[in-house]
Amino acid sequence: MEQRLLKENTFKALMIFALPYMFSNLLQVLYGSADMFVVGQFGHTFDVSGVSIGSQTMSLITNLVLGLTTGVTVLLGQYLGSKSYRDLSKTIGGAIVLFLIIALGLTFVMLSFNNEITLLMNTPKEAIEATKSYLSICSAGIIFIVGYNVVSSILRGLGDSKTPLLFVFIACMINIVVDFVLVGYFHMGAKGAAIATVSAQGFSFLFALFYLCKKGIGYSFYKEDICFSKYIQKIMQIGFPLGLQSVLVNISFLIITIIVNQMGLIASASLGVVEKLMGFLMLPAMALGSALASLIAINVGAKQYKRAKQTLKYAIMISLTFAIVVTTICEIDGTILTRIFTNNQDVIKNGALYLKTYSIDCLLTSFLFCINGYLNGYERTIFTMVHSLVATFIGRIPLTLLFSKIPNVTLFHMGIAAPLSTMISLVMIFIYFKKTKFDKIEE
Repeated sequence: MEQRLLKENTFKALMIFALPYMFSNLLQVLYGSADMFVVGQFGHTFDVSGVSIGSQTMSLITNLVLGLTTGVTVLLGQYLGSKSYRDLSKTIGGAIVLFLIIALGLTFVMLSFNNEITLLMNTPKEAIEATKSYLSICSAGIIFIVGYNVVSSILRGLGDSKTPLLFVFIACMINIVVDFVLVGYFHMGAKGAAIATVSAQGFSFLFALFYLCKKGIGYSFYKEDICFSKYIQKIMQIGFPLGLQSVLVNISFLIITIIVNQMGLIASASLGVVEKLMGFLMLPAMALGSALASLIAINVGAKQYKRAKQTLKYAIMISLTFAIVVTTICEIDGTILTRIFTNNQDVIKNGALYLKTYSIDCLLTSFLFCINGYLNGYERTIFTMVHSLVATFIGRIPLTLLFSKIPNVTLFHMGIAAPLSTMISLVMIFIYFKKTKFDKIEE
């Protein structure tokens, strides 16, 4: 597979690898949004708020794991490109040990501090019980989140982006069906949505694990490879900055949620609806950025640097085209999109106001996410972490807090902070490329 990715026409190779990645991310967003959609149709507003707050908290865990597993994907891609197959197998063995420890630790923390996390989120009092139920049930399934993402990172690092698509499809179907049964028929609200999510994650992980054990990795792999080794340190060197970045950026989103929650239940629910929508609207850029980390790593391992740069250009063109379309829709009438997740007219209108300014970020992140993927493939994960944290903690959070103090503030004002903070990142990236003379490093 790696030879096809290295020898095909650059655009075709990108499509071969990135399209399954994109559909996989689409399905992942779908099954993550199924809770919000079904609860919005059959539940109460406090259920919508509870699922919104709870899912944002759980996304912190998911994005931490995704960041860390990127270390696995990048290392495997480079070893695959350079044909270092024993290093490849030992990296997989180290990943198994590392992420088992991480999964157990995260589960303990989330279950032990459920109540404190709910209160810390400044959850509206009407939604406290719904949020606690959603969080406790989803926390019990953290082992499935970690397991699935580790298996998928291994397959993608080996150049296979199609099989993880199947795993997510299974999860999506299970989650939607169970959501409608528990929330739509039995009216279990946020608790039913959480059970549906964990059920989907569990089946997806077990299927992925069975597949990997049955098929193997295609190279020699021994039980002795599953141990503490230098490869764990290598995974962490690449993955830890991305994991830390994901955690801190997600914490920033939680801080923003806390700020918006002070505006009341309607604002809280509206924020949740828009955040789910943005998962779809930014999907091409996010998926292409993630796919680029793997694809660029394979090209770097094979020392095909010009090909890597050409791949980045194509990725930006594709994501920007989609962004122009969705931003235009949001500017003309955002209620077309917000009414997908709720039938509450106040939430629909407030969500559309938020989208009007927030959606501009889709245009800017078309560049940002793709360039980040390119840099991550080169192991420049520390810089991607630094610029993201600067933009978030010096830009978006202070701006959101500042805008929240405006008299008669609405979500329209709050949405302006996102594109402004992305601009900070893009300026830092421009300076970084100028200062480091990236082209000379490639040569």
